[in-house]
Amino acid sequence: MPLLLLNKPHLVLSQFTARDGRPTLADWVAEAGVYPAGRLDYDSEGLILLTDDGDLQNAIANPKRRLDKAYWVQVEGSPTPADLAELRAGITSRGERLVAAGAQQIEPLDLWPRHPPVRTRQTVADAWLEIVLTEGRNRQVRRMTAAVGLPTLRLVRHRVGPFRLRSLQPGEHHRLETEFAWRTLKRYRRR
Repeated sequence: MPLLLLNKPHLVLSQFTARDGRPTLADWVAEAGVYPAGRLDYDSEGLILLTDDGDLQNAIANPKRRLDKAYWVQVEGSPTPADLAELRAGITSRGERLVAAGAQQIEPLDLWPRHPPVRTRQTVADAWLEIVLTEGRNRQVRRMTAAVGLPTLRLVRHRVGPFRLRSLQPGEHHRLETEFAWRTLKRYRRR
């Protein structure tokens, strides 16, 4: 009964079946009987957790547990301290209050190439942020960055609670035994 840590490639559905021919997790994971513990948008990349243990899946994905998730976000534009403060204080989008538990600018990252590549404009700067969420509303990071005038160009989830992407390349996964995953999760929640 494993917990799989998968680096979901860009333009892959966070499910095992698709009716429209788009790539799914089944194209990357051969392990039978595992299901995603949470979702990651089709056009986002990075860490997604898969398990066959329903209780573990619930402990990771249930919004009431507020397990934090951290994202590296490449945005178009140059964030100001006021933009970052607004992300942390919260914005309203489509009638929902969206708040980041953390938002800071970080140094540019040297990540794997994305296919297709991120669009860049010579006349507009871009920057990298790290945004931490304890809730997971639909397209929340993209909606928040757009609301402060910093459209998201690339979104990579690198951490879910204590579980980290580390050096996994797109499509690669690492297997943890369920007992170890439970112990890791319980130690993390006590902090």
